[in-house]
Amino acid sequence: MSRIPMALLSPADQERLRGLRRMKAVALAALVFMAVVFVIAFWLESRHPWLGYVRAAAEGGMVGALADWFAVTALFRHPLGLPIPHTAIIPNRKDEIGRTLGEFVETNFLAGPVVRDKLSRTALSQRLGEWLRDPVPSSSGRTHAERVAAEGATAASAVLRALSDDDVQSLIADLAREHLITPDWAPAAGGWLERIVEADAHRGAVDLAVDSIANWLDGNAHTFTGLVSKRLPGWVPRLAHRFVDETVYHEAVRFVAAVQADPRHPARLALDGYLSRLANGLQHEPALRDRFEGAKSAVFDSPRVIALAAEAWNTAKNGLLTALADADSGLRRRAASALAEIGDRLATEPALQARIDGWVTDAAVFLVDRYRHDIASIITDTVEKWDAAETTEKIELMVGRDLQYIRLNGTVVGALAGLAIFAVAHAVIPALPV
Repeated sequence: MSRIPMALLSPADQERLRGLRRMKAVALAALVFMAVVFVIAFWLESRHPWLGYVRAAAEGGMVGALADWFAVTALFRHPLGLPIPHTAIIPNRKDEIGRTLGEFVETNFLAGPVVRDKLSRTALSQRLGEWLRDPVPSSSGRTHAERVAAEGATAASAVLRALSDDDVQSLIADLAREHLITPDWAPAAGGWLERIVEADAHRGAVDLAVDSIANWLDGNAHTFTGLVSKRLPGWVPRLAHRFVDETVYHEAVRFVAAVQADPRHPARLALDGYLSRLANGLQHEPALRDRFEGAKSAVFDSPRVIALAAEAWNTAKNGLLTALADADSGLRRRAASALAEIGDRLATEPALQARIDGWVTDAAVFLVDRYRHDIASIITDTVEKWDAAETTEKIELMVGRDLQYIRLNGTVVGALAGLAIFAVAHAVIPALPV
């Protein structure tokens, strides 16, 4: 029956093929049996009139068997190879059947109300939550949350390895240029600095800087040795050199101490004035703004910064790959813990369940309404690409065995109908007036 080699069929198809062949043999045996009974009854009917009933039953059985054989065979091929009209229906109308099936699925299954009704009666989020929070390890030795985390880690690792480092670095550079370098920072920075100065929010930074200078002076008095004295004329005595250096050092210490002690020290006020002028210039002076933007561009476009960005990406990528590959890494453990916590909330919080189910239902209905024709076209396009003969054999493998029961039932029903017709005819017709 099948032109596909047995070895190329799946185990399930091989079993279907054996079942089909058995049922064909049974149906054929029933036809042969009726034919034999008919011949014997027809031959002996003149000697034994009661065999007329047997002959009629056998004759009806043969007619029913042949008619149903023709009907079943006509679905898949031309009976006896004869090109009888309206036979070989499946191979001749394969594409139309595919379109009809696609339309049926699109109309009756991929409809918004059908999808909404089905999803509204399915507690999706609750089931997912109970599955995720299940603490009992599966056959793999991991809980469901750990399994999801592991699968997610595998997918993330595959994505990271598939990414081209050059492409990622180029993307980062493009994003940085679009969002960091191209926009003007000067007005925003000036406004930000102006608000800081007006609110005295910079006082803490100034105090920290002054304290740091004071601490450095306390521990680095030796750095002042020769700082000024080496610039004095050679005829100045050595003792004067030391005196000058010490004087400069002590004056610096006293100056810094005075700045620390006096919140209104002239140096602090001068710094406030400078910051105010800088904030105003960044917002309103084109020359200063151009200098600021040029310095910004120079920093971001410097080879060192570009190399640092590439190195940062490679470091982050390798670190992620290492963490994703290690089942005991903090990243994997936290991901599994977060998934289990999400599952617990989904399983126990009705309000959250309602929101999630609503989102899922709305999204599914939107996708079905928008793309149902495209989804159903998968069936149509797939059937159109199938070979007609191979398609016929596959369909026959799926339903042919059950169709052989039609032949067998036709034989039995035909025999009973022939017997009934013959009996009624003998009971009624002789009673009619001649």
